[in-house]
Amino acid sequence: MKFVEIFTDGACSGNPGPGGWGAVLRYNGHEKELSGGDKNTTNNRMELTAVISALSTLKEPCRVRLTTDSKYVADGVTKGWAKAWQQNGWRKGDKKPALNPDLWQQLLDLLDIHDVEIVWVKGHAGHPENERCDQLAVSFYKNL
Repeated sequence: MKFVEIFTDGACSGNPGPGGWGAVLRYNGHEKELSGGDKNTTNNRMELTAVISALSTLKEPCRVRLTTDSKYVADGVTKGWAKAWQQNGWRKGDKKPALNPDLWQQLLDLLDIHDVEIVWVKGHAGHPENERCDQLAVSFYKNL
């Protein structure tokens, strides 16, 4: 399997409000930047969309190191929350509806294809790729 590094970030002005996401993919010395956004969204939707968009660009199953500053994404996957919500009909342990089930389903489907290791980093703390992803995200929503 090919090894790919992916860095992602989402940003939102207001929550909800205009938002953007950014991703940097690195493979074999090459980098690709992706970004997008929505005029009315939430930060968590942009965080999830960044990861989904980046993983969706991979043309074959890969080993991936995904670096994100989103505890929502990192914990949702590594602590098994998203799979539990899915198994419970997209309900959380307190029986309230889980948020963003459409995006979580897409992400879970992609995690079945790729071997993904998730690394959480503190946001806005000088991590070069995380800072770049934030720039991509903010730039996108400011130009909506």
